[in-house]
Amino acid sequence: MLVTTLTVAACSDEAPTLTRPAPEVGIVVAEKAPAVNVVEFPGRVQAVRTAEVRARVNGIVERRLYEEGVDVVEGQKLFQIDPRELRAILNAVNATLARAEATVANAEQDVDRFKGLVADRAISEQEFDAAVARLRTAQADVAQVKAQRESAELNLGFATVTAPIAGRAGRAQVTEGALVSASAATLMTTIEQVDPVYVNFSRSSADMLRTRREITQGTLEVPELQRINVRLVLEDGSEYEHTGHLNFLSLSIDQDTGTAAIRAEFPNPDQSLVPGQFVRARIGAGVRPDAILIPQRAVQFAPQGASVMLVNPENVVEARNVVLGNLTEGAWRVTEGLSGGERVIVTGLQKIAVGQTVVPTPANLTADSPQ
Repeated sequence: MLVTTLTVAACSDEAPTLTRPAPEVGIVVAEKAPAVNVVEFPGRVQAVRTAEVRARVNGIVERRLYEEGVDVVEGQKLFQIDPRELRAILNAVNATLARAEATVANAEQDVDRFKGLVADRAISEQEFDAAVARLRTAQADVAQVKAQRESAELNLGFATVTAPIAGRAGRAQVTEGALVSASAATLMTTIEQVDPVYVNFSRSSADMLRTRREITQGTLEVPELQRINVRLVLEDGSEYEHTGHLNFLSLSIDQDTGTAAIRAEFPNPDQSLVPGQFVRARIGAGVRPDAILIPQRAVQFAPQGASVMLVNPENVVEARNVVLGNLTEGAWRVTEGLSGGERVIVTGLQKIAVGQTVVPTPANLTADSPQ
């Protein structure tokens, strides 16, 4: 009797069993929608035009006429080479020209005089022909000396070294008193045009092949080359304020690197981009008409690859391996593993496990909810 009483008392002290409610998770529905195909490549800034200013005559540099590192205009004087020897050569050519022109004048007088004499048979036709030949020879000598004079005038002009293009002049490579040579093409300075600028980058042959295949299959729609916009990310992570566009795509693959050269052009009015600068180019390379995008926070990474957690039609959690494309503005593009209409868990991931029943609600992607 005592045992029965104790047993009943012990049973009456046990708490009733409680069932935990299903946890609530935030989900998004994977839907197919047009999405810009954004790809990113490292690149280098290049001046749109670069001119090496080299000596075109021999001589001693007298003066540097520009300030290093500043903008110059086309035709602006940069250096002065000693012109005295070149001027003396021009004077000698002018003297030779005067002598040749005097010879022509005498030959013309002989021809005029011989015309009447040959008509009167006072001289033979052979003598007249010889006078005409002397005139033509003298005229040819004048033409030759005039060409020499033009060359001498050009050389004298080359003694004043001017900017072949407008742009930013670099450091002088020669100083006053240095001997420069036309035959050695002595480098004197370099001028670079940096508004606009080019950005050069490359793409692997495998990427090119994949893109062509996607275009052929209709999964990627690409506009004309000049209509493909490009944005730049600078070394400090900031985005360059001006948008550029592609203007060159090589049709051949470099045998050494296995890549194709690509070039974009950017306005650079404040010259904040400088030649040689490292940047990252984000290219809006067409539109994918049926892309599946999911929030970045929904994807989990492991050594085996990327995966997401789904809510099946019975509101039970499932895990799914996925293959990702590019990341654009906080959203991954899923290339394999998801279909349109599937529910992807975005928030509340830390509270659930595979096979667990959950209560799905639309995720608030703007809130700082736990992930």
